[in-house]
Formats: sequence, C-alpha cells, structure tokens
Amino acid sequence: MKSKVLMVQGTTSNAGKSAIVTGLCKTLVDLGLSVAPFKPQNMSLNSAVTPCGKELGRAQAMQAMACGIEPHSDMNPVLLKPSSDTGSQLIVQGRVYAQMVEASSYHNLKAQLIPYVLESFYNLAKKYDVIIVEGAGSPAEINLAKNDIANMGFARQVECPVLIVSDIERGGVFAHLYGTWALLNEKERKLVKGFIINKFRGDKELLNSGIDYVSQQTNVPLIGTIPYINDLHLQAEDSLSHEISSDLVTRQAKFTVTILKIPYISNETDFEPLFLYPNIKVFYAESNKVFPKSDLIIIPGCKNVREALKFIIEKSWDKEILRHLRYGGKLIGICGGFQILGKAIHDPSGIEGSAGSSQGLGLLELETTITKNKQLKIVDGYLTYNRAFVRGYEIHMGVSTGKALDIPAIILQNQHEGAVSNDNLILGTYLHGLFDENSSLRSIMEWAGLTELSNFDYKSNILNEINKIAASVKNNLNMSEIIKILDIPSAALSCQPR
Repeated sequence: MKSKVLMVQGTTSNAGKSAIVTGLCKTLVDLGLSVAPFKPQNMSLNSAVTPCGKELGRAQAMQAMACGIEPHSDMNPVLLKPSSDTGSQLIVQGRVYAQMVEASSYHNLKAQLIPYVLESFYNLAKKYDVIIVEGAGSPAEINLAKNDIANMGFARQVECPVLIVSDIERGGVFAHLYGTWALLNEKERKLVKGFIINKFRGDKELLNSGIDYVSQQTNVPLIGTIPYINDLHLQAEDSLSHEISSDLVTRQAKFTVTILKIPYISNETDFEPLFLYPNIKVFYAESNKVFPKSDLIIIPGCKNVREALKFIIEKSWDKEILRHLRYGGKLIGICGGFQILGKAIHDPSGIEGSAGSSQGLGLLELETTITKNKQLKIVDGYLTYNRAFVRGYEIHMGVSTGKALDIPAIILQNQHEGAVSNDNLILGTYLHGLFDENSSLRSIMEWAGLTELSNFDYKSNILNEINKIAASVKNNLNMSEIIKILDIPSAALSCQPR
C-alpha cells in the first residue's frame, strides 16, 4: 500500500495538535497499520535524542512511542531552540545547522530548508503505511506564509488532507475555525477535510447551531469533539509547568522540590516524574514569587547558560541557595545547571550569546567552556553511591574540567560523569531524563532526604497516558471518516474502525 498522509493543524499554538496526533497514531496502529509521526518544523526547548545520536522534538519522540517505533530525526527535520528573545539554534535533520539564527533571517532561510523537509518526509513514506503530520502554530499566520514549511506550505507540497483543531477553552472556537479557514487561499481550503473541537466540557448539543453554521459557510464537516480529559500528562513541546494540573500543584506532601524557572529553560520534561510522584510537592521558583522553603533545589538545563546565571544572581537566588545548603538542603544541577554550579563559564566564540566569560556560583571546583561540538547520545550506567541503575541522554555544547569531577555522580560504561560535592549536599550531571527510571528516581530522592518512597513507574505512566488520549480519539472522532479521508482500503485493516 502506498503511504497515506494526514496533517493535523491548529487554530493556535497549544490547540491540542500533539495530543491528537499521538492519539491518531496509536489508534491507527491498533487497526493494524504501520504509522510514523512527522512534524516539518518545530520550535521547542524540550527535545529528545535518537538511538543514533541525533535530536528531535520531544513530542515526536512520544508520538513514535505511540506508534511502537524508535524515534528518528526524520520525524522532525527542522527544530528551532530559542536562545535569546530573537535568536535560536537551528537543528536540521538532527544536527546543528546554524547558531543564533535571528527570526528575520530564518524567515528568509526557510526556502533552503524545504529540500531537507521533503527528503525526511519521503524517507518515512517509504517505510510506513501512514504518516500523521503535525503542524506548528497556526496556518492563519499569513505574514509567515511565504516559503512556509510548517503548515499549509508543507500540505501543498505533498497534497495531503488536513484536519484543523481548535481548543474551546480559549474561547471563540467557531471564530477560530471559521477565521482560520477564511484566511487560507482557495487551494489550501480544498485540502481542509474536517474540523475538530478540543477540550470540551458540558453538553455537546449546545454546540450544534455553531457547528451547523460553520459547516454551511465552509463546507467542511466537524470530524469530532474531544472532551476535556482530566489529569492528562503528555510530554509537551512547550513549558511543562503550564501543563501540570492544579491537583498536583496544590496536593499535600512532606517533601518539597523547587525548580528554578530560569530563562530559556530546556527539557522541562525532566521533571514530569517529580510532579507525578505520589509523595513529592514541586514548586517553580519564579521571579515574582517568594522563594519557597525546600528539601531539594534543582537548577535545570537551559539554552543560554550565562544569561540564566545572570538571572539567578539578579534575583538573589544564589543567596537563597547558599542559605538552603547551610541548613543541610540538597542541590542538583542538570546540564546547564551543572555548569552554573562551577567556578566559571567561558563562551569564547559566542555560541550561546555574546562572547565572554562569567563567574559561576562557585559551589563545585570546575570550569566549563562552551564549544561548537554538540554532545548527543543516550547512555546508561549507575549511581556511584549505591549502584542504582541510571539511563539518560546528553544534549549539551559544553566541556567541563576540574577537581570536582574526581568524585563522579555516575559511572557510564566505565567513564566518570558529573560530580558530587565533598559534603554530599550537591550533585551535578549532564544527564537529562535522570528521573525517568524508577531506580534512579527512588535513589536520588532518598539521597535528597525523601523517606516515603514509592514504586511509581514513569514509563508505564507515559504509556497509560498515550492509551488514554487514544481511547478518547477513537471514541470521539469519526474514525471511519478519517479512514476514508486517508483513502485506506479496508483490506489493509486488521479490524474495522468505529
């Protein structure tokens, strides 16, 4: 069977594209099809590493899991990682293509990226029955339409059908759907085969008059209405803190973790297991709020380490950290946060911002130099203090040296990684995903002082969440119509869609 393609676009960012693509992938796999996710262009600081050492958006890695396949850089050929208010690191087919690309120059660069996008797409199309494509932002951003590779520009290139989803919680759902359609040109409108309303609460019959009006005006049917799903925790492209439900933020727990909300924070998915762990209460330290009393403070990774360090000092968080340590609290620095713990950070080539050096917090005897070569790899090993199993991934451009590394935090295939302070209060590591494995999560939380340990399994939780959104897609979208839009012959299915 020739590969079939369907694209999900949104009326806004965070309309629910990633979740619906995840649900569609799993539902189609359950029908006996081989499926792969694809997102032509992504802007996210939450990224993942593939088994072959390349980089892609975190959401596409999760969608690959829903498909039962390994993540591959072809699933997200263009990834932008913001490192300033106007600049980003540009990743193409899993590798660094350019540093500090300004927004205006990227707009002109898109035409050069189209061949890479199409090459990656056709690589997948050769291997899988179905490709489910996720758009970025909104196709109604007509100011960015020239050389578009994220939404309708890509859909036109491969002539694929499009579903448009809108989040009703944002208000004005019918204006969003109709307005988005109205701003498309005639060729693009013909590609739109259905609308989806997402995150609905209440009586669906109250929507009927609005649905009828929009359908009559556009000649585009409603494919389904996805109800709001309580406690859905899917790995996100955007800031994780915005996705954590209020019951997790306000729940009672004796053990508290504070994560510093620094500029250009990256891989916030590192902390989702902590939010979900039964006996932990997690806070984000934010510049406009009182710094909370904590058992553990975490300095996370970031895309501009010296800028994050400057922010920490401006907010006097360095003083809060020192007070925390004086009272015996524990401190973890991950990736950029690990570099911040050292005595100095050097960026002689201006990789992450202006060239120069910054004095670090001086809590570990090490210095870091930012280099052009990016470390991208999945690794495993064990914690030095109790040999608990660890698996994680590295995404960084710095090389650290110094005496602190003589007391490593982790042993990776007979290599030392990270550092632990002499007083055992501070742990630094380059590894992301440190809390994904139950063994390392339990061990590190026990090191930090948590006595009420649980057997919470984060990876099983992710699969449960994927199944949850897939069940909602299967039960609330017209899957028979979607199969028809995809033009999949019934003989290719192991069972008939509902």
